[in-house]
Amino acid sequence: QVLLVESGGGLVQPGGSLRLSCAAPDLHFSVYTMGWYRQAPGKQRELVARISSTGTTDESDFVKGRFKISRDDTSKTVYLQMNNLKPEDTAVYYCNAENDYVVSRPYWGQGTQVTVSS
Repeated sequence: QVLLVESGGGLVQPGGSLRLSCAAPDLHFSVYTMGWYRQAPGKQRELVARISSTGTTDESDFVKGRFKISRDDTSKTVYLQMNNLKPEDTAVYYCNAENDYVVSRPYWGQGTQVTVSS
């Protein structure tokens, strides 16, 4: 079983920053698009940002200019740097992995809570 292990969530004040990490030690990491999704209470899970195996990034409009996704294939880790956080960013953030070359089931992490509140 492939495990995606997220970390870095927590409580932060509006305008603050957090960096989320997702480690995938058992994954053939370099062939996967890695993504971050989030789900707020009562809402559907939505894409935040993703980065392909070749480094192409895709960010949702609501985080452009504030969040940045990056990856380190050596350590098999994907990061989400979140700046200028807003209360509406409060959600559980999930790491996702999808193979760029083979049609297969995606993998999900267990989620990490991000709460933006004063």
